[in-house]
Amino acid sequence: MEKILEVKNLSVEFYKGGKVIPALRDVSITLKENEVLGIVGESGCGKSTLALAILKLIPEREGKIVSGEVLFKREELLSLSDEKLLKVRGDRISIIFQDPFTSLNPLFRIGNQIAESLALHRKENLSTYQIEEEIIELLELVKMSKPKDTMLSYPHQLSGGMQQRVMIAMALSSNPEVLIADEPTTALDVTIQKEILGLLTELQKKLGLSVVLITHDFGIVAQTCQRVSVMYAGSIVEEASTSEIFHNPLHPYTKGLLESLPSREESRDFSQGEKRRLRAISGQVPDPSNLPSGCKFHPRCPIVIEQCKPEEPRLREIIQNHWVRCIRAG
Repeated sequence: MEKILEVKNLSVEFYKGGKVIPALRDVSITLKENEVLGIVGESGCGKSTLALAILKLIPEREGKIVSGEVLFKREELLSLSDEKLLKVRGDRISIIFQDPFTSLNPLFRIGNQIAESLALHRKENLSTYQIEEEIIELLELVKMSKPKDTMLSYPHQLSGGMQQRVMIAMALSSNPEVLIADEPTTALDVTIQKEILGLLTELQKKLGLSVVLITHDFGIVAQTCQRVSVMYAGSIVEEASTSEIFHNPLHPYTKGLLESLPSREESRDFSQGEKRRLRAISGQVPDPSNLPSGCKFHPRCPIVIEQCKPEEPRLREIIQNHWVRCIRAG
């Protein structure tokens, strides 16, 4: 498969209280055509910052992209003018944010908000009737049962799952080639999460989308992604196919994330009245303004040795197409 999106050695800094805070450090990922790439890690690892940086959405007063490249079909995006970037952002590359309620404008009806997206990104001049038909088609595409009623509704009149379907419809209104989904099910309950993930998977196959799926949940990755990049403290620490990651995790952080998932046996024991504590990674993600020396995971690592502390390891290919940032891997 051809590469459609490449991020090369991307570094981002934020400014707070006179301090320079490294949010992303030398991050590289590759997304291929018709592929779903998972970006996984705990909150605070830099996943959402990566999504914003790809589309050059880092607020200028708060931070900046220090170095690196973002290539979309071999065209470098970060060097484009704002005018040229608008022809890519929201048009050929769309994004879905975490909380649909805060992404939708509470003062406008759903139909008006989708119509605005169509007006911005569709090149042909559509009549009012054609716009209405397009909106209905988009809402039907995301399986809204009453698209005409939805058009006339305000965001607060819809459930969280319905709001997220509207956001997906808006993201697809420009017929994008790449879709970035930033934890699209975080604000939803488990049942609705499953519906939204099923919908995204179905649309990805139907429309031939290339998707970057950002999540903290390896269960979601198992259902939807072909490849996985694991992030920790602003860097990629492991990257491989989903199957390889699940069957042969090499970085201690990846192993810790996988071991924290409940197994079928533990679920069965719980249903039978037995209580067991899930395994957890000790400690927490380090403050980016005060990162530890060497390997950034070493204060929490169960297999840490002295050689882990002075110098940060480089990302290296241990097995074919399996990259790890750990001196003890392999």
